[in-house]
Amino acid sequence: MNIITPTADGSNTLYNETIGEHYHSKHGALQESRHVFIDAGLKFVSAEKSDISILEVGFGTGLNFILSVDYCSQHNIHLDYTSIEAFPLTTEVINQTGYSAYVSSEIWNSFISNYNEALHHPQALSEHCKLEIPHTTLDNFTTVKRFDLIYYDAFSVQHQPEMWTNEIIAHACNFLKPGGTFVTYAITGNLKRAVKACGFTIEKLPGAPGKREMLRAIKI
Repeated sequence: MNIITPTADGSNTLYNETIGEHYHSKHGALQESRHVFIDAGLKFVSAEKSDISILEVGFGTGLNFILSVDYCSQHNIHLDYTSIEAFPLTTEVINQTGYSAYVSSEIWNSFISNYNEALHHPQALSEHCKLEIPHTTLDNFTTVKRFDLIYYDAFSVQHQPEMWTNEIIAHACNFLKPGGTFVTYAITGNLKRAVKACGFTIEKLPGAPGKREMLRAIKI
């Protein structure tokens, strides 16, 4: 069961009783998503691009996605977004988050109306945005596509350790293009070593509220 929970910045998150953790930071769901994935990831990668492909690990509530669509629509960037989700939420639960307040009604309505189909097939939300949400686990995910950017947004290593092993990190990193970027809210010694072993350069960046640092890595 998932319980709607307010966070410190006024935005909501969900508490997953099965996992025992929130989907977003209790210090601010919206702030974390913008800081880690939009500012450190999308803005960094898209500076000189008119097309961008993103692979997200953990679609969850869709907050990272709608903020990405919003940014790309404002900057005339074509977005191809693939997000792996083993346990997709219902549209009813997603609607309860209140995240419709953070994007235009056009973006939100297009997202909600295409969400269920995107779990099975790629969907064109507009002429500038495609969404696919493979209903699978990361270890079972495969594709011939290679991406410009990975949003690694799994639950924490304390609650979902299988998502932070060397093997699963290497599997995810395999889907990045050379020169591609990997961003996540977490930063541990094991994670840095795992990403370096895949041939990445490591950057430690200031973290979102509640975290001292976060990780950005570039595939050489």
